[in-house]
Amino acid sequence: MSSRGSRVQGVQGVQGVQEFKSSIRQALSAFCREHGYPCFELKTIMFDMDGVLFNSMPNHARAWHRAMAFYGLDLPEDEAYMHEGRTGFGTINIVTQRQLGRSADKAECDKIYKKKSEIFNEYPTAERMEGAFEVVKAVKESGVTPTIVTGSGTASLLGRIEQNYPELFRHEWMVAARDVKFGKPNPEPYLMGMQKAGGLTPRQTMVVENAPLGVQAGVAAGCFVIAVNTGPLPDSVLLDQGAHLLFHSMRELSEHIADIIHEANTLSDVKCKM
Repeated sequence: MSSRGSRVQGVQGVQGVQEFKSSIRQALSAFCREHGYPCFELKTIMFDMDGVLFNSMPNHARAWHRAMAFYGLDLPEDEAYMHEGRTGFGTINIVTQRQLGRSADKAECDKIYKKKSEIFNEYPTAERMEGAFEVVKAVKESGVTPTIVTGSGTASLLGRIEQNYPELFRHEWMVAARDVKFGKPNPEPYLMGMQKAGGLTPRQTMVVENAPLGVQAGVAAGCFVIAVNTGPLPDSVLLDQGAHLLFHSMRELSEHIADIIHEANTLSDVKCKM
């Protein structure tokens, strides 16, 4: 686990547990001071889907690489992780501007994205991310509402979510691609999530993200962001975008999410202003 650049290597014994909780408390307190919040009033934790709830990013990265290559363009698989959360057209235009010196027109974008979707659908359905069910279940059992903010469409999303996370998410609070005009790193998806959740504020909201653009979007929305580095990118890429805490897997986060919620809920005005 990392806290804005500082590393905590595991939790061993009572001293390790106390040091870990102290690092969480410090990150939460620093966040409150930075934004001028009196303290947390945690109501919801918003989860990205690809790379957080489902281990789908390897398939997305391979599909992007193959689709671009089919049309004579180059997008390395590792780079695809940097664009996660961006609209498909946005990703395509970055590549065409770099390689061709121009933006792609709508027809080009449509055919490249169609090819990417066809290739993606050739792959087996992505499995639930290990440890993710335990994280979401712990969030709900704590009295905090888990919600989803994703750049994916909604066609088969509800069925997949209910099958893998039965009765854990508020579907009416979910934000998908069709709900927003701008994708990540724009804060609109998370701002829309707070609006759908009944007009919540950033100090009532946490975000769990695996992608640099998603972290950037959550931070821009004013939220406390927990990064989970489930891909090939260096930790520094996520921390440099402003992540407040960083874990290396959803399994690792599952061991500590209850402590994070507890520390947020017990953070007093005095602690916020320390």
